[in-house]
Amino acid sequence: MKLRIILFVILISLANNTTGQNIKYKDTLLTGKVVAITDGDTFKLLTQDSILHRIRIANIDCPERKQPYSKKAKQFTSDAVFGKFINVDVIKTDRYGRLIGIVIYTDSLILNHELVKNGLAWHYVKYSNDKQLDSLENFAKINKVGLWCENDAIAPWEWRSNKKKLKK
Repeated sequence: MKLRIILFVILISLANNTTGQNIKYKDTLLTGKVVAITDGDTFKLLTQDSILHRIRIANIDCPERKQPYSKKAKQFTSDAVFGKFINVDVIKTDRYGRLIGIVIYTDSLILNHELVKNGLAWHYVKYSNDKQLDSLENFAKINKVGLWCENDAIAPWEWRSNKKKLKK
């Protein structure tokens, strides 16, 4: 009986830690310097308190490595924010511990929007109903900007799904 109580207390404390971790940064504005670019929609931010945060750009999905336009998306993100001080409006934490957020740079540009507008990312409608991202993606498609000049552009989530199916 004592063992059950101890296990119950441990599980409750772990649940509280996990829940607290997910909301720790919610609705927080982080400011820091971008010190590494992982890919088109992920980078590392070093804040003034010397904490390194992994940031995932919200509501979009850039091409995966080995997909067309992956390198261009990564280069665009690098040109836009690498080595610069930016703001991230944190929405939540994902299952990998990354902070998901809206990235504001050069005072008023929103990287989430710029990547979609330049045809270097899809609006990730599974996780977002942002009408402005819809409009920007439609504009890029109509004007065949970036990856939209390809006739058979495959969304990254479909590409990942197909890759998993091939492994089975």
